[in-house]
Amino acid sequence: MAAEALSRGGAAVTVYDAMPSAGRKFLMAGRGGLNLTHSEPLPEFLKRYGAVEARLALSISAFTPTALRDWSEALGQPTFVGSSGRVFPQAFKASPLLRAWLRRLDESGVRFAFRHRWTGWDGEGRLIFQTPNGAQAIACKSAVLALGGASWPRLGSDGAWVDVLAAKGVRIAPLRPANSGFTVAWSEIFKDRFEGQPLKGVALSFAAHSVRSEAMVTRAGIEGGIYALSSVLREAVIADGKATLKIALRPDLDAGELTTKLAASRGKQSFSNFLRKTIHLSPVAIGLLQEVTVAEGIQLASLSPERLASLINAVPVTLNGVAPIARAISTAGGISFDEVDDAFMLKRLPGTFVAGEMLDWEAPTGGYLLQASFATGAAAGEGALHWLSR
Repeated sequence: MAAEALSRGGAAVTVYDAMPSAGRKFLMAGRGGLNLTHSEPLPEFLKRYGAVEARLALSISAFTPTALRDWSEALGQPTFVGSSGRVFPQAFKASPLLRAWLRRLDESGVRFAFRHRWTGWDGEGRLIFQTPNGAQAIACKSAVLALGGASWPRLGSDGAWVDVLAAKGVRIAPLRPANSGFTVAWSEIFKDRFEGQPLKGVALSFAAHSVRSEAMVTRAGIEGGIYALSSVLREAVIADGKATLKIALRPDLDAGELTTKLAASRGKQSFSNFLRKTIHLSPVAIGLLQEVTVAEGIQLASLSPERLASLINAVPVTLNGVAPIARAISTAGGISFDEVDDAFMLKRLPGTFVAGEMLDWEAPTGGYLLQASFATGAAAGEGALHWLSR
């Protein structure tokens, strides 16, 4: 996006990429459907960025979700709004959009240099790149750094830039996993039987935060809908070493309705079959109930209807760790907004701009991650163009 803004303004632009090809993390983002942005009104959209809403508002207001959709359509990739309000290209995948985008950049004169990993500056202020042919020093009038966070490092963004910029005095909040899973000490029986199975139609809650979604049981813990709560859960786990997630297995039924149904006679049915037929619990949901009650030395079938109803809609799951940052969808932490001006230029390094996940922000999935990356990239490109004009 920065390259596009700069080339449109007449600058000679080269994109240096550490990887053998462009847009590898962009392609990963589209693996299950490229969620470009979200269709909700802009004021509500901006609130998704929490404490840094004001810091991102200018760039996102300049390159809005509507503008992003128009941009995609201009590349021959019209978009549609899904049932959840999320916006996708009609092709649903990232590859057609990326191919069209790279073709347009090439036609506008933007050059690409692959297998060039940036490692800092030399004594003359030139950019230093490690390449298959050894180190190269490149002089430029302005540079935009868009080096990503530290999730999915095999795709290129490994966070190595942190030490380089910190050495220049740039304040950087530690990089942490965002939109990530959490670890749980499941029993071997539960892991062996339910690994990879989804808890559908559940409500997940922690403290005052809750979300209706779907969660996936993994061998190491839990993923999926929990991403929406990952920031508050992460901070709790960091502070206390653990956090208790509550899972409502039948959030559409209140305690009274559940109690009435559970008080019915089960006849000769096994207790699992009774729960499955009477309140439509899935095998993994029943397994989760057994997991937490056995851990407390309680027989699930011995609970009164009232107590069982209470448990079903508040199953406590102890999260004892955060999944590794390398597997997180995105990254929290990064360059403090106090270190950049409104055009995302580093105050300590005039002429050097930063964009995307390098900055200290995070957002839930749903299109908010890509939207802010697109918008800050465009803003940094415009900022660099203005710098060059001076």
